[in-house]
Amino acid sequence: MAWNEPGGNDNDPWGNRKKSGGGGGGPPDLDEVFKNFKKKLDGMVGNQRGPKRGGGGGGGLPGGNLSGKALGAVAVVLGVLWLLSGIYVVQPAQTGVVTQFGRHVASTGPGPHWHIPYPFQSVERVDVEQIRTARLANQQILTQDENIVDIDLAVQYNISDAAKYLFNVRDPDQTLEQVVESALREVIGSTGLESVLTTGRDVVWNTTGDSLQEVLDSYDAGVNVTAVNLERAQPPEQVQAAFSDAIKAREDKERYINEAQAYRNEVLPRARGDAQSALEASEAYKTRVEQAAIGESERFLSLLGEFEKAPGVTRDRLYLEAMETVLGNSSKVLMDQSGGNGNSLMYLPIDKLLDQNRTGGTATQRGDSPLSSSDNDSPRFTDQPRNAADLAREALRSRERGTLR
Repeated sequence: MAWNEPGGNDNDPWGNRKKSGGGGGGPPDLDEVFKNFKKKLDGMVGNQRGPKRGGGGGGGLPGGNLSGKALGAVAVVLGVLWLLSGIYVVQPAQTGVVTQFGRHVASTGPGPHWHIPYPFQSVERVDVEQIRTARLANQQILTQDENIVDIDLAVQYNISDAAKYLFNVRDPDQTLEQVVESALREVIGSTGLESVLTTGRDVVWNTTGDSLQEVLDSYDAGVNVTAVNLERAQPPEQVQAAFSDAIKAREDKERYINEAQAYRNEVLPRARGDAQSALEASEAYKTRVEQAAIGESERFLSLLGEFEKAPGVTRDRLYLEAMETVLGNSSKVLMDQSGGNGNSLMYLPIDKLLDQNRTGGTATQRGDSPLSSSDNDSPRFTDQPRNAADLAREALRSRERGTLR
């Protein structure tokens, strides 16, 4: 009959007896259950070892087959717990490095994973996205020109390969600091002091970063250098004042150069504009003179053709045009009348005649002669001449009449 079969029998294998006077259907006490279970295990072990002690087989508890089953169940439970201990979770910024007896066997990414539990395999989680910093402070380094410079340098890096970082280099952080110092001394040793303190600072840290990364790659260290910052670069304190004066002089030099450059940028465009204007004016003058010369030559050639056709007429025309030009610019004309009656000069007040012509010939209406001469036979004009050319022609005619006399 089963122990929990209805009836009056109390066959509880845990040894829970119904208490008198109370209802027997209540739950068993947990402390008592564990105590009974412990006693059973002790009895099982004692049953297996009993024959060796007492020489008789009646001292053991019944149910020797049950002892083997219990040990198997315990072993199964322990095995399950041992297998479950191999479950591990890798965070998003981490890489899991799995080792078997100290040897790297796998690298796992973010998420849940399982490995053979201890002591066969172990897992080390490495943060590969964290930006780490290595600093070098108060490094006094000899420059190319045999000066000493005091430098503070900071290097920022992260881990590019967790397995290489853990296994390829012993103490990778300390190794990195030593490589940084070596690369920095190499770069500073090939650079002059002035360049390190002023214009060459960016070249120093860029070159240091490239050299540092090259050495780390040759070590296969699994480290990626992200930035190199030259935090401080100055000469030693003993010569700091002299270098401050030199820096001030250098700044004054730069300021003067900038001012001269500004003046140059202001003057040169204006000078270029003036030069271009002068060139254009000269080109215009050249064109004007050439065209005037061409016109005069064409005019001369045309006059030459007319002169060849009628030399006398052309000569008189040229004379009259010349006289018109000369007399047009003169306000008074004196003419020599050779062969006269003692009066050899004739005075022509051309300016007064022109004024009278503008006012409407008032002098002619009064009967006054516009000519003044001491010769009684000098010509008298009843009409006002129109211009200087007409006066010249009249004077020429008078001269010819005096010659005929």
